[in-house]
Amino acid sequence: MAKVAFLYRQRHYLPDEGFVRLSQILQVLPIGKTSWWEGVKNGRYPAPLKLGPRTTVWRVEDIRALISNVEGGDAA
Repeated sequence: MAKVAFLYRQRHYLPDEGFVRLSQILQVLPIGKTSWWEGVKNGRYPAPLKLGPRTTVWRVEDIRALISNVEGGDAA
């Protein structure tokens, strides 16, 4: 999966700082929405922040750390 994550990251952009929405995360990581939410629920992926009743975001630093862990072989 490390090579896949690297290739996805090459084609898609994440900001240097701030927040990202789920749609941006799914462009960077080869995972579906349901699998992502299951991973959030069981602690495999970072917990989101709620900015409003219908706005859910993740810290881009947390997503970058996840990508680094996947590339390093630390994530299953």
